[in-house]
Amino acid sequence: MTVRVVLADDQPLVRSGLRVLMADHPDLEIVGEAATGVAAVQLVTDLSPDVVVMDIRMPGMDGIEATRRIAAGPATARVLVLTTFDEDEHVYGALRAGASGFVVKDMALDDILTAIRVVAAGDALIAPSVTRRLIADFAARPAAAPVRPARPVEGITEREREVLTLVGRGRSNTEIAEDLFITVATAKSHVSRLLTKLGARDRVQLVITAYETGLVTLPR
Repeated sequence: MTVRVVLADDQPLVRSGLRVLMADHPDLEIVGEAATGVAAVQLVTDLSPDVVVMDIRMPGMDGIEATRRIAAGPATARVLVLTTFDEDEHVYGALRAGASGFVVKDMALDDILTAIRVVAAGDALIAPSVTRRLIADFAARPAAAPVRPARPVEGITEREREVLTLVGRGRSNTEIAEDLFITVATAKSHVSRLLTKLGARDRVQLVITAYETGLVTLPR
């Protein structure tokens, strides 16, 4: 299967680098390029790509708003945010807008291509170390959501609550299985049920839910 990709970045050099690299990978095809959020949204409508590699800081409509419109629309395209995490304060907003993960621009290009494949397959790409940094960054903001929820997460079992907590801490399915002494297949099944029960788009939204409901807290 070929993954059809739209590149949305106002830096021609970034798009050029990815274009050159993808040329050597027949399973990845660039079907369109955009330098603005408006153009990215239009390309998704016109081309129905599998993945949009989305920069956040673009002129006019930024990547967060573009992601929100894509996620809310009828298209099935998934958004992989491409940003400089240490400098960009809007990563959390992009994930909440519906992005399925993010990569940083100083990663190896091969790792970015792997991320595209992961997102295209319906999973979310959010490395454990980055998950913790993302949550820490969000928690440090004055306008952050309260740590204590107004009500607990409802409709999930105690085991699913344990799994959700571990997902929120950035644990992979393999690590969850090791922590709970279950098989990887069972851990994956629990995650799938959580996605369904909580109406989450992907694993990234489970991380956000775990934090916002107080299942995951940060050391003081």
